[in-house]
Amino acid sequence: MMGWLFDSWLLGSVIIPILDILILALIFYRAYTIFLQTRAVQLVRGTLLIILLYAFAYILRLETVLWLLNFLAPSLVIGIAIIFQPELRKIFTQLGQGKIFRFKETAKPLQIDGVLKASQMLAQQRRGALVVFVRSVGQKNIVETGSTLNAELSSALLITIFGSDTPLHDGAVIIEDGKLIAAGAFLPLSEQQDIRRSFGTRHRAALGLAEESDAVILVVSEETGAISLAYDATLYYDLEPEEVRSRLHELLNLDDEDFEQ
Repeated sequence: MMGWLFDSWLLGSVIIPILDILILALIFYRAYTIFLQTRAVQLVRGTLLIILLYAFAYILRLETVLWLLNFLAPSLVIGIAIIFQPELRKIFTQLGQGKIFRFKETAKPLQIDGVLKASQMLAQQRRGALVVFVRSVGQKNIVETGSTLNAELSSALLITIFGSDTPLHDGAVIIEDGKLIAAGAFLPLSEQQDIRRSFGTRHRAALGLAEESDAVILVVSEETGAISLAYDATLYYDLEPEEVRSRLHELLNLDDEDFEQ
């Protein structure tokens, strides 16, 4: 009897509260990391600023300020939902897929050397290219804007698509589960105002998709031959081939054998 009472006290007074705190800390940590991957961190800062302003006005009884904040609150909520719609969609998409409790994605077989070789050859020839690597968020709507191929991934195929002025040249190729599933696809353009003016449509398209999903997009510049990567709402311009290789290895959770082709 005493043992049962002791176990119940230990469970109710120690174990459950500790478990409660750990789960809450995990949720906050994962939500914070997801926010950092998008421009929604600006949303958090703005919200905190408004809350502090409201608290300050409430404590000092600034009636006019309180009236103005209460009057503007509905409009602010609607405005935030419109302005940060891509970021909010990405966050809720990741939460809906259970990514808040997932620390590492399951590795998928993907022979990547063909993409790297083709990218370097196209860069030398000053031929633009746009390659989308699908991760956990599906890209069905994007795939439907292009031509379905479902072909084996190879450097020869990529060079054929981007190395000549074919109808598929100006669009993006979509790679999923180690296959080139579509070509000539159109990506949404970024709405960021501070993007470099020198960036062309390919870079804006790559950044646009990176803002709306967790895809990784490789871009070869037709003007400069620079190879860049876009992911997590950020464009990393003019990377060295080894840096591209290293980042793809990490972002796509690839094994060493995935580079052996």
